[in-house]
Amino acid sequence: MKRRNFIKKASVTGLGIATVSSSLIACKETIQEYAIAKKDEKAVLPVVVATWRFHNATKAAWEVLKNGGTAIDAIEQGCRVEEADVNNTTVGNGGTPDRDGHVTLDACIMNKEGNYGAVVCMENIAHPISVARKVMEDTPHVLLAGKGAEEFAVSKGFVRENLLTASRKKAWEKWKEKSEYKPIINIENHDTIGMLAIDKNGDISGGCTTSGLAYKMAGRVGDSAVIGSGLFIDNAIGGATATGMGEEVLKTVGSFLIVELMRQGRTPQEACEEGVKRIVSSNLNYKNFQVGYVALNKKGEFGSYCIHPGFGVSKYQEDKQTYIASGSYIQKK
Repeated sequence: MKRRNFIKKASVTGLGIATVSSSLIACKETIQEYAIAKKDEKAVLPVVVATWRFHNATKAAWEVLKNGGTAIDAIEQGCRVEEADVNNTTVGNGGTPDRDGHVTLDACIMNKEGNYGAVVCMENIAHPISVARKVMEDTPHVLLAGKGAEEFAVSKGFVRENLLTASRKKAWEKWKEKSEYKPIINIENHDTIGMLAIDKNGDISGGCTTSGLAYKMAGRVGDSAVIGSGLFIDNAIGGATATGMGEEVLKTVGSFLIVELMRQGRTPQEACEEGVKRIVSSNLNYKNFQVGYVALNKKGEFGSYCIHPGFGVSKYQEDKQTYIASGSYIQKK
């Protein structure tokens, strides 16, 4: 067994949510309320889905798919859009720093063969999704961390830059006056873009990228870059991705769980609902944090579910952008 495959298989057995940005007004959208594909619907490919209203990202991914590109290329290009958006304070350049004022980034990517690459706690590199792909394709490893990830990125031609923008520095300095860590549901915990895509050949890939929780402890790593938690892909079954309180997703290996439930015959919607219920059933504090899941199966059917109302999914299919409001464990008042 190759080292990469060994690590990949071992990791799944051992074991973000996005701020309002310019993506909100990227393009016209059709809004649906808690809509999912029916079991008997014929697959309409290609398709791309992503957490939240990341319309610029799904549009960029769609352009790749529309022109006959692969799912893995669509994922990388879509995620790069949000990494470059300094108005998105939870992904890439302009991300909110940790408690010490350092912007540290996590990202992972997974292709149709089940290969995986990731970086965690990486500083000074604006496009961790692309570095993660280089880890996957150009090294014998699957995950690089901290300075090692940064040095690897530079060796591959990535340029160091200061990712702490003036507005984020000002907000951090204001936060230090009290240094209170109080995550706000659907606002401060918007810490991930998770994306899933199926190309015209029916192959699926996925990616996640984030700057993590605002004002986290130095060295904190959430679920986004961890295989089986923030993202999991099985080209024979489908894929799943997560957003929200990463610690809770990590403890339940949420994305892997959802894909396995789909393998057992659950629809993407049923699998996402069960994934959320696993978290709720084991944590009495669930009313104080948000977790959302998105899943896509090989037929192009998708589902999503979350703890609190307010989460949703951007979908691009048949040249049309759609936003689907997710169902939630806690109902709207």
